[in-house]
Amino acid sequence: MSIEYTANKTILITPLNWGLGHATRCIPIIKALQENNYIPIIASDGVALALLQKEFPYIQTLELPSYHIEYAKNGKNFKWKLIKSLPKMITAILDEKKMVNSWIRKYDIDGIISDNRLGVFSKKVPSVFITHQLNVMTGNTTKFTSKCHQYFIKKYNECWIPDTDENPNLTGNLGHLKNSELNLKYIGPLSRMRKKDTPKQYDLMIILSGPEPQRTLLEEKLQKEITRYRGEIVFVKGVVEKTQTKQQIKNVTYYNFMNTKQLEQTFNESDLVLCRSGYTTVMDLAKLGKKAFFIPTPGQYEQEYLAVKLQEEQLVPYATQNDFTIEDLSKVKSFKGLSLFENKIDWDSLFTVFEK
Repeated sequence: MSIEYTANKTILITPLNWGLGHATRCIPIIKALQENNYIPIIASDGVALALLQKEFPYIQTLELPSYHIEYAKNGKNFKWKLIKSLPKMITAILDEKKMVNSWIRKYDIDGIISDNRLGVFSKKVPSVFITHQLNVMTGNTTKFTSKCHQYFIKKYNECWIPDTDENPNLTGNLGHLKNSELNLKYIGPLSRMRKKDTPKQYDLMIILSGPEPQRTLLEEKLQKEITRYRGEIVFVKGVVEKTQTKQQIKNVTYYNFMNTKQLEQTFNESDLVLCRSGYTTVMDLAKLGKKAFFIPTPGQYEQEYLAVKLQEEQLVPYATQNDFTIEDLSKVKSFKGLSLFENKIDWDSLFTVFEK
């Protein structure tokens, strides 16, 4: 039975500014909203907002307060750096809640999709939360942080998990609960990428992302390591700036950033990908069926968990940032790589939450 949609309802979509992953996985959602006659309004901050403004220059954007998420230079101090930032995060969450309530009236918003922004919800309109972390890995405090996260998720009408409910799946314990009263919907992996048959241009694609200072620390390390690599390299630094820059140094082509179309082309043209083990990247690589090598962000338990999980499943090898050498890439040959998936998301059904 087809659903009769009310044309031109306005949906506020708000990715968290923590690296670029939350923003990039919202790209297919924004496109699906447009294709189904909704009017998206994008709200975020920092590089996440800048990236989406470049992807959708014709869509209205709003700025939300920053969560002030910072990484420690030493990964072992990540948790304590995060705890120290909690007062600023709580203030931002309270401020964004007030802003969203005023925007509902000002912009006549009919629904909300929040990708991990904890203060973006309202009882006045249907609100959806997107996360792949029902369990928030934080070492010996995992149980506490997971309960806190689930407390916030309960405030939403639905929680969409970009993964499959059954085995095999990509998130493992991150995205699956044994028992839950939450209104969970497994929508399948989200990716803005498409597999293409293109001639190989690069032996190695390096793509960086994530908050500072760890992004810069990895960039500096890899620039030294790749001097011993003989193949053709494309190096995407993951620094979103006003204009794109390109630089050729010997066998390495450097870009500060790429838009979705360029990234899709470059992924398809590359034999091997070296990157962080963020979940959005995992979904993109799975969609493309690529072989990869992971260097998880030091101290980020979620990325460390995913890297260990995928290595144990003989899919993708990894190394810590301190221990990685360019010679480690030879290990990839004995791993299967991420499986190509064809996931047709039922947007028609998902968007009924905004029609109630």
